[in-house]
This record gives sequence, structure tokens and C-alpha cells, in this order.
Amino acid sequence: MVRAGLSTERLVRAGAELADELGFEQVTVSALARRFDVKVASLYSHLKNSQDLKTRIAQLALEELADRAADALAGRAGKDALVAFADVYRDYARAHPGRYAATRHPLDPEAAAASAGGRHAQMTRAILRGYDLAEPDQTHAVRLLGSVFHGYVSLETAGGFSHSTPDSQESWTRILDALDSLLRDWPTD
Repeated sequence: MVRAGLSTERLVRAGAELADELGFEQVTVSALARRFDVKVASLYSHLKNSQDLKTRIAQLALEELADRAADALAGRAGKDALVAFADVYRDYARAHPGRYAATRHPLDPEAAAASAGGRHAQMTRAILRGYDLAEPDQTHAVRLLGSVFHGYVSLETAGGFSHSTPDSQESWTRILDALDSLLRDWPTD
């Protein structure tokens, strides 16, 4: 019997909230059952296991992040688009640390194809069209941006910049200025 009020969507959203509170790695079907004060077995009509729950949270987080990025990019190009896109990632990671960690969760090919991961890559490439990069340089630049955004956000959210000056916002702004400059003057062979 399915417990009234429980649905896969409600459980995944609650799992995402749990990830933000406790950390993505702490999210399990057991922890979710405790949140709803139900037996673990009652959740198995909605979720296969903890891996299924984590995959669904990752897909939710990728969708939320893609929607925010698309809204931020609307009508923007060049440096303005680059900064807006980067700020969305940073802001999302700060507001939803567990969900942001979920965006890095490895997905099997089927789950990845059903996720918004492809939208993220398309938006990154759309930004780079403003810098007139051809392949393979465009792919190198996609990897560079992803590495810088994720690396900075990961270090910042772990407190890596809280003990020194200048403050992390000033560094973030300078890094985005440097990325814009690099992309405008991309090295050629």
C-alpha cells in the first residue's frame, strides 16, 4: 500500500533538502524514511534504493541549475554572459550545497541522457560563440570554464578563502575578468 501524501517527486525534493542540510553523501533512503517518520520499506514503492534517490536528486539539481542559468543568460553575450553564467553556479552552490554536490554525482548513460547536463554544455558553448572559438579550442575552453567554476566554488564553500584577504568576491571578479581576457585572446598554435 502506498502511503498517502508520498510520491516520488515529494521524496526527491525532500532528499534534496536533506542533502542541503546534511550533505549529499549523507542522503539515504533510511535518512529519508526518518524524515517522514515511516518505515524504509514504505519508500520502496517510489524509489529503488539510495543510489536511485541520489540519481534523482542529481537530475533535479541539474534541472534547477540549468533553468537558473538559462534565465540569467537571456539576452546576454560576451563577458556579460560569462559573468552571469558563472554567478549562477556560485550562487546555487552557496544556497544549495548538497544539491550542488549532487550535480557532480556520476550518472549512468541513460540517467545522464535524461538529465539537464546537456543543456549546461549547450549554454557554455553558446557563451563561447561570442568569443569566436573553433574546435578543438571550444572544447578546451568548455573544460577550462567548468574547472575554474567548480574548483573555485568547491574551495570557497569549504572555507578555503575565508582566512585571508582580499575577500573571495574580489578574487572571483578578477578571475572572471581574466577568463574574459583569455577567451578574447585565446592562444593559437
